[in-house]
Amino acid sequence: MQTPKLTIIASEPATSWQDSLSDLVTDPNELLQLLQLNEADLPVGRAAAAQFPLKVPRPFVKKMQLGQWDDPLLLQIWPAQAEEQFSAGYVFDPLAEANSNPVPGLLHKYQGRVLLTAAPHCAVHCRYCFRRHFDYEENSPSRALWQRCFDYIRGDSSIDEVILSGGDPLALSDRQLNWLLDQVDAIEHISTVRIHSRVPVVIPNRVTDELVTTLSNRRTKIVLVVHSNHSNELDTDFASGMAKLSTNGVILLNQSVLLKGVNDNLEILTELSKKLFAANVLPYYLHLPDEVQGTAHFDISRNDATVLLDQMRQSLPGYLLPKLVKEHAGEASKTQYI
Repeated sequence: MQTPKLTIIASEPATSWQDSLSDLVTDPNELLQLLQLNEADLPVGRAAAAQFPLKVPRPFVKKMQLGQWDDPLLLQIWPAQAEEQFSAGYVFDPLAEANSNPVPGLLHKYQGRVLLTAAPHCAVHCRYCFRRHFDYEENSPSRALWQRCFDYIRGDSSIDEVILSGGDPLALSDRQLNWLLDQVDAIEHISTVRIHSRVPVVIPNRVTDELVTTLSNRRTKIVLVVHSNHSNELDTDFASGMAKLSTNGVILLNQSVLLKGVNDNLEILTELSKKLFAANVLPYYLHLPDEVQGTAHFDISRNDATVLLDQMRQSLPGYLLPKLVKEHAGEASKTQYI
């Protein structure tokens, strides 16, 4: 009796986070094709896309609903014509960060903490970004120039926390990130390093064993603040990555931006808090949008936002209730609304 031949079907090779970061969707026409959408229904803002290009990882695109222009993930990254409308009171630098930039690569706005623009680029371009006009070219130090930042921190003992932002620090290689953390670790009066990143949401497999090792076993306390605005962004891969980090001592928080037509809804925000908690992440901040030119269509009034927060307070335990905040240029801290 002849033995039947065994057919071996090759599995599709897993995509590394580096491949996902380099193979981004940047052409609006390709995005339309992937999502089976007709541009006539929501025309692309060509001028907006030229100023702040479309950039979105393919794993994030796969979380979007086919044929749905009102998909909450799509609305956050699609360069719409609404961005090209001039809005009075909306400016390029609403937080006046240019006035808090004593050394290239470093922002010192608040007492006791400084922010390093660890990376000049993000994995995704969120259309509401308050740094969409930021001069990253002037704030991307070489290793030699980074020493000026470290000397600045070393020279001010009142600073006890360093925030890595950008851009997105997790868009860096593990080697570069490890080097930056080592430099900060060596400054004795720094007790905490806070990393702000959207990458674990848009490219979940960025949380590798190498990254966990990079963030673990440090003298300083490591806090990772991820950025998710909607529960549809969170999947099992995200939860798996957060579990690895939590198990290894990384404090996990989330910040969201309250966006009209995306998440300004009690059910959506409640589900987001619950899904974050299931992934070992605590809700931290719910930001009112900044007045960045080109983003007025995302704005929601402070009154509507406080009503939403009151509704959330009635349906969630206190530890799942994010702080409703807004940042004002020149203020000593973010303003919290109760």
